[in-house]
Amino acid sequence: MPSGPRVIVRVLALCGATVLIGGGALSSEARSAKGEQAPFRGGVDLVSLNVTVAEGSRFVTDLEQNEIEIFEDGIKQDTTFFTKVQQPIALAILLDTSASMESKIDTAQEAAIGFARRIRPQDRMEVIEFDGQVSILQSFTSDVPALERAIRQATVNGSTSLYNAIYVSLKDLKKARTAADEIRREAIVVLSDGDDTSSLVAYDEVLDLAKRSETAIYAIGLKQNDGGRRDFKEAEFVLRQLSQETGGRAFYPGSVAELPKIYELIAQELSSQYAIGYVSKNAARNGAWRRLSVRITRPGMIGRTRQGYYAPGARR
Repeated sequence: MPSGPRVIVRVLALCGATVLIGGGALSSEARSAKGEQAPFRGGVDLVSLNVTVAEGSRFVTDLEQNEIEIFEDGIKQDTTFFTKVQQPIALAILLDTSASMESKIDTAQEAAIGFARRIRPQDRMEVIEFDGQVSILQSFTSDVPALERAIRQATVNGSTSLYNAIYVSLKDLKKARTAADEIRREAIVVLSDGDDTSSLVAYDEVLDLAKRSETAIYAIGLKQNDGGRRDFKEAEFVLRQLSQETGGRAFYPGSVAELPKIYELIAQELSSQYAIGYVSKNAARNGAWRRLSVRITRPGMIGRTRQGYYAPGARR
């Protein structure tokens, strides 16, 4: 195949693997400087966040550090890293190729290709299709033609293993993070048109893994109009919760024709984020969940980031 070997992921084997995701605390020596700041690297423990700020439908990119306040469990934190410079990203595109997508797959592929063409040389993208099984069509690369070929290879067949696909992509992003020389932002863009029907991984397990990652999930839910399908309520809830917990967004277009506009909006958001880091004022290393919130001091602005993280565990 032009884009390299197609990897069929057997999720049953993955389910038995131990999941060790750093609970949102990032080892880094964020160095402050005038202008562009250095990337996160080894040093003190930082909680790293990507923050989106909007005024209505417009993304705001000209805020200063003192205009974005981060709260952990209601306590204001002192920001030690702040940059408006767009950081490199590792991004997974997930395409539903179950049988119900047959009439929509061509439009979905073209919209995803348009999205892939926006990545920069320092970014990495992976392409995954999912029906009754999960297939990695293209592993992480910045080679846009290879990504295009992989997206065009997606073929419609079978049932919907949505949870398996998100689980696999989160695991792959963790591997990419471990192998990288510098920390990248992480995001998943998942397109699906129905409820999960065939996953081996439970939703609660996927949600927990997502909350333990630093991956923003952007979900696009295409609702079905025919009466032969189950209604979309379960999938709508799942996609919305995953997006809200991880600082992403969920979209529910009325038709497949809206996909190019949605992918464009996601691309704009990813290119408009602030990278922020802080050392938590709570020094307890107890593995507990800590709730995060963002306040923008400039009137009329709304900030969004992931809703929390798990504290580091006790040192051994």
